[in-house]
Amino acid sequence: MSSVSSSSVKQARQALGRRLREIRKDAGLTSRELARRAGWHESKCSRLENGHTLPSDADIRAYTAHCAARGETADLIATARGIEGAYIQWRRMERAGLKRAQQSVAPLFERTRRFRVYQSWVIPGLLQSDAYTRAVLSTVAQLRDVPNDIDDAVAVRMDRQRILRSGDRRFAMLVEEWVLRTVIGDSDTMAGALGHLISVASLPSVSLGVIPLGTPRGAGWPVESFTMYDDAQVNVELVSAHLTVTQPGEIAEYSKTFAELSAIALYGVRARALITAAIDALA
Repeated sequence: MSSVSSSSVKQARQALGRRLREIRKDAGLTSRELARRAGWHESKCSRLENGHTLPSDADIRAYTAHCAARGETADLIATARGIEGAYIQWRRMERAGLKRAQQSVAPLFERTRRFRVYQSWVIPGLLQSDAYTRAVLSTVAQLRDVPNDIDDAVAVRMDRQRILRSGDRRFAMLVEEWVLRTVIGDSDTMAGALGHLISVASLPSVSLGVIPLGTPRGAGWPVESFTMYDDAQVNVELVSAHLTVTQPGEIAEYSKTFAELSAIALYGVRARALITAAIDALA
């Protein structure tokens, strides 16, 4: 792991340990008494609560059972399971090539029925044109020194877009207006991408919202780009890593954030007007 990722994992383990300590203290138990009830060595409570040892599912069930906090069990287990696998380095994902990185998410896309996507960086992948995707992946290849299999990776990404027209899936997409104004590739590439965006946004399965520049943000602050897959998982794009969120409480926070951002976006004719204005600006 990179220093950023390993530090984040350490902090997450410590945060989980603090939650366990709070549950124990709220129950009025000492670490010695909890260890006695659970049949543990006394030092185990200290290791778990200080983040030195990641608790197993059984450890968490024991904590919540003996502390009369069974309502916290599911969230705590999901948190623990996600900590070690939460941060995946981009280099680790891509070292086998960009094509492999694109293929790795295929099962997740196939089983998801409701997609919610917020993009503050680029046009959402499912709505990208061929040339725009090529420009994005070319930059990725240069910055991260990964194998140059861009043609194959673009083909995989384009083939994935068939899910926009298949099954009973629904796609709610949000982009910041500055994404429309940020030139990826060159002006021709960007104009083509924006024209393609207007086309795919008209599909029955797609709802596209654009958050205009200058809009009072209220609770809908700009945040990192993220994708919600049903209510089961959120993938967050960071500079150094790909964060996977599976804890129900955190997923609920992203759901709330998406709703707040949706509330200040423009849709339909007004969204298309913003896209058209961005095309005109390229001239």
